[in-house]
Amino acid sequence: MTRTEGEIATNTDPAGPWSLVVPLKPLARAKSRLGRAAGEDARPRLALAFAQDTVAAALACSGVRDVVVVTDDAVAAAALSALGARIVPDVPGAGLNAALAHGARSVRALRPAAAVAALNADLPALRTDELARVLDFASAFPSAFLRDAAGIGTTFLTAASGTEFRPAFGGPSGARHLASGAVEIALSGVDSVRRDVDTGEDLRVALALGVGSHTARIAAAPAPSHDR
Repeated sequence: MTRTEGEIATNTDPAGPWSLVVPLKPLARAKSRLGRAAGEDARPRLALAFAQDTVAAALACSGVRDVVVVTDDAVAAAALSALGARIVPDVPGAGLNAALAHGARSVRALRPAAAVAALNADLPALRTDELARVLDFASAFPSAFLRDAAGIGTTFLTAASGTEFRPAFGGPSGARHLASGAVEIALSGVDSVRRDVDTGEDLRVALALGVGSHTARIAAAPAPSHDR
């Protein structure tokens, strides 16, 4: 059964303070830049696998109370709900930042004092211990963010209890989040939290780091033959 707006899904440590918000496009439109490297047949399956590995690792993190996935994709909703995520429809339908803000509002509608964090859905190498270190660092500040592996974008943004959540993802979002007053998370050894995957080269780097089981299974599958 798919969890819906009014239900809370938690990991085995429901006392964990953080609610994570993970946005996911409809799979048919997700990860368009991966099509050339992975093939159009594999692209939506990889997008789902990335999200499954991201959500599974996040839910296993002791600092995480719950994970909310904002998506309108029925297949993704069912798969991620089965892992323990709560699904919130992308009612705004107005892009990434609107989806994240909507997800955060849905968390705080249930728990007004919740600490919330946005986490990219394309972190297939995500390590629970590395995420825990990032969350621990962020807990000392009203708002904090982590740049992506390229040092330009953002993979993670927090708003502590009582702090307005102001996502500004897309393009050079690291600079925007810094300008907004968020503290940059300056930690080494958290490559798995930075390593988002948009291209074939990104995927190769993630595979070298070690990806979760869902991505590993899709990446290992032979490409389908289109020969007649």
